[in-house]
Amino acid sequence: MTIKWGILGAGWIADKFVADFKLVEKGEVIAVGARSKVRSEEFAKRFNITKAYGNYRDLVSDPDVAIIYIATTHNFHFEHAKLCLENGKHVLCEKPATVNAQEFEELEKLAKTKNLYYMEAMWTAFLPAINKTFEWINEGKIGNIEVIQASFGFPAAPEFSERLFSPHLAGGALLDIGIYPLTIIEMFAKSDIERLDINSKFASTGVDETLTIQIKYKNGVQGQMACSIKNRLKNNAFICGSKGFIEISDFWMSKKATLTIGDSVEVFNDKTDTMGYNCETEAVNSDLLARKKENSIMPLSRTKKMMMLMDEIRNKIGLKYPFE
Repeated sequence: MTIKWGILGAGWIADKFVADFKLVEKGEVIAVGARSKVRSEEFAKRFNITKAYGNYRDLVSDPDVAIIYIATTHNFHFEHAKLCLENGKHVLCEKPATVNAQEFEELEKLAKTKNLYYMEAMWTAFLPAINKTFEWINEGKIGNIEVIQASFGFPAAPEFSERLFSPHLAGGALLDIGIYPLTIIEMFAKSDIERLDINSKFASTGVDETLTIQIKYKNGVQGQMACSIKNRLKNNAFICGSKGFIEISDFWMSKKATLTIGDSVEVFNDKTDTMGYNCETEAVNSDLLARKKENSIMPLSRTKKMMMLMDEIRNKIGLKYPFE
């Protein structure tokens, strides 16, 4: 059986997601919907997709589509996920799942009421390099985890600046890229937060430009994260234990993880010819074929925890979007 996908939105991230379907065995993209028929048809032609819709309503009404990947800007995630769920479609929504926890809780309730699958597209969590890191940790290679560091920052390219710096599009460093280090730290810390210490810098548009956060977890693990849409950062993650440490290069899209214990170094390289979105997609396909409504790696509880955390961070730094 093959899971039939629809793509809602035909922008840059949708391109990357669909391009990785070349390695997906249990799914097929059969439809795309965009705000214009021309844009949709161009996307469909580029990826040999059968159906191209010039609006989202027709896409969610297609009886052949089982699940829809939402690839629109942050401010539309709630609206578009709700549209899909209300029309009986399973949903994989690009991160962040919504702008705030209140929106997410409404969608979570709707998905459960409709008995539908709903997951945030945190593709990083499914990458082979991340899986290998968990394997090393579970084998006790680095001992007890004590410190986790992760940073993600870059000077925004001109073609992305309008979206990244717009408060009306829920722009800013936290929601766009800060969610990656926060999630990776939470995944490995496996504990609730005891204290947050936050430093922030705002852009002239009113969104957060750079954030640094110190996190103390109840189990004693310390987390350190930084994110920026102005400055290039190291963009690696370090999981440091009592016996050694693991470095995950470009952790959000990593192809490489390095285990260091004293003078001993072990390197894992993922040599697959994709960005890695296919790993996430195959996980979703497997869940749907098994009639599951949540994913074990990215359950709704993890997404809810991150949404609540980002709400708390935004409250502390005084960031609220015009439409909230």
